Amino acid sequence: MTTITLTRRQCLLALAAATALPAHAQVDRPVRFILPNAAGSGVDAITRSAQSALGKALGHPVVVDNQPGAGGIVGLQQLARSAPDNYTLAVVSNNVVIFPSLYKKLPFEMPGDFTPIAVVGSTPVVLVVNAKVPANNSKELVALLKAHGDTMNYASSGNGTILHLACELFLEAAGVHARHVPYKGVGPMLTDLIGGQVQFAAAALPSVQGHIKSGALKVIGVASAKRVAAAPDIPTFVEQGLPGYIVDAWFAVIGPKGLSAAQVQEDHQAVVAAFTDPAVAEAMAKQGNVIDVQSPEHSLAFFRSELARYAAVTKKAGIELQ
Repeated sequence: MTTITLTRRQCLLALAAATALPAHAQVDRPVRFILPNAAGSGVDAITRSAQSALGKALGHPVVVDNQPGAGGIVGLQQLARSAPDNYTLAVVSNNVVIFPSLYKKLPFEMPGDFTPIAVVGSTPVVLVVNAKVPANNSKELVALLKAHGDTMNYASSGNGTILHLACELFLEAAGVHARHVPYKGVGPMLTDLIGGQVQFAAAALPSVQGHIKSGALKVIGVASAKRVAAAPDIPTFVEQGLPGYIVDAWFAVIGPKGLSAAQVQEDHQAVVAAFTDPAVAEAMAKQGNVIDVQSPEHSLAFFRSELARYAAVTKKAGIELQ
């Protein structure tokens, strides 16, 4: 057997090299990204598109863990109970700031039980109507609702979802009303919208682009502050005289409460690196997503403003706490 003897200098150099590695790389353990969304959802597609790049940036493989139970509350509860060791993070959507306005009791506090890492970007929301609805723009739809709002229905993917509240925000901005018909998911909602059982709905742009191109649905406008690169021909509602109607289906990365400033910085840098990776950027563009990574500080302020915004919307819409 050959005996290898290391000098004191060699030992110190080896120790320095080990401690210079990213925190994630010092233990052979994957980083788990909880998704409080079902497989196949928009957030799922976004996370899986960036999974490899996130693993490379973090210095360790990333495992995606879908936890859609109770509308996503189960997954968020798991994150809130996780140790702040930087091995459990989550990718979340608007739901995380809507839940406090829908439920009397939650097993976590938002944002107190979490650490914001970054608001990463958004998926544009569009307002679409059944092909037979005699409206092609915001002005015509508003006029139609003023004349026939009592008999017109709008669909959503569920009571209190972002697509429900996006329609409520439109009605509020336009000063009109219509009846809400909630569905259990986007699929059934679009089926009845195309079939004419309901007249209009808000939807994430990627989910309806094919139906718009085929003529099954007509697009009224995009609810972003400016036109989106994925569909530059769709006008914003700001352009159409409704400057107050801006809403996006955003997504963000958060961690459990108690992450150190160094951990947050490491994670934030990894998110920036992953979502600016050319392959990921191309995938995001194809999905219609707009990437604009925000700082942890800005993300916390954003969460707080969104909490207040949706609390006001749910109250005005008369949505009862569950």
